[in-house]
Amino acid sequence: MFFTTFGPKLVISVLLKTIVSKPLVQIRGHRLRYLVMTSMDKIIDEINTNHIKILSKIRDLEQKIALKERSIEAKATKHVLTAEEINVERQRLTHENKSLTAEVNRLVTTLNELEAKRDPNAVFVCKPTPNGVLSDAKTSEKTPLDGVDNTRVSQKTEKKEKPKKEPKVGANKPSANADDNKPLDVSRLDLRVGRILSAKRHPDADSLYVEDIDCGEEKPRTVVSGLVKFVPLEEMNNRLVVVLCNLKPAKMRGITSEAMVMCASTPEKVEILSPPEGSVPGDRVVFDKYPGTADSQLNPKKKIWEQIAPDLKTDSQCVATYKGEPFKVESKGLVTAKTLSNVVVK
Repeated sequence: MFFTTFGPKLVISVLLKTIVSKPLVQIRGHRLRYLVMTSMDKIIDEINTNHIKILSKIRDLEQKIALKERSIEAKATKHVLTAEEINVERQRLTHENKSLTAEVNRLVTTLNELEAKRDPNAVFVCKPTPNGVLSDAKTSEKTPLDGVDNTRVSQKTEKKEKPKKEPKVGANKPSANADDNKPLDVSRLDLRVGRILSAKRHPDADSLYVEDIDCGEEKPRTVVSGLVKFVPLEEMNNRLVVVLCNLKPAKMRGITSEAMVMCASTPEKVEILSPPEGSVPGDRVVFDKYPGTADSQLNPKKKIWEQIAPDLKTDSQCVATYKGEPFKVESKGLVTAKTLSNVVVK
């Protein structure tokens, strides 16, 4: 075996070197035989050791090859499974699409049946198709309904196609156009003297009062004001105020507010504007430099109030003004704040 592994030349060479290295006088009889056998044993041991190492390396290589083969097989198997999963998913989606198509057709049929019960002369605008796409029902292809007079159907269609009546000239548009042509100034605001008949806390908002205010009209207006933090409730009742009456009514925490109480205001303090002595509910607040008729209702889209409001202020004498022109009740006096000067009015 070792001759096959290492070759005869190597073995003979090793034997000769071992023998020659010993003195010749000692190479006799059994001594020579002993030396040869000892050398042969060493050689065999070395060969066996090398053989074991080689076999170990071979086994390692075989294991690595086997692992590589298994890895390749696993990847191939995974690829096949993925393809199968894709095929299954495709089949599932196809089935789901068919189910949805059938459901759409069923709903369209039900809709048409309900429409037919509601109006036997109804012309359906869509119908179910085998591929699930809703197609328009063309009038030229539609067959007459059994027992339905075609003349009645055509008459009904004609009635539906009649154009809507044009609005009468001078109905509402002239006033809107007239308002649009007005100058954008304080004369657009409907400011009046009002009297608070009653005031109470808002049931759903701690910072709001709900007031009934007499503005000189048939019935009082409901007004919601955020004055709880600034004005005690006992000071609200039965006092004269200035009210902006042509804002669009708006709900505030569930209660519709139909006007706004005008106040001199800072972040820390708010004072209700006071009309001059002798004023009565319904008196108009006017401005000498800005004559004109107020809008019936300010258009929220035009932002009229939002554009006018920044120029409403009190002057150094606490008189409410618009661009320096005082709020005035004709022949009775000026509108004032109690103590707040040079602050915004809103």
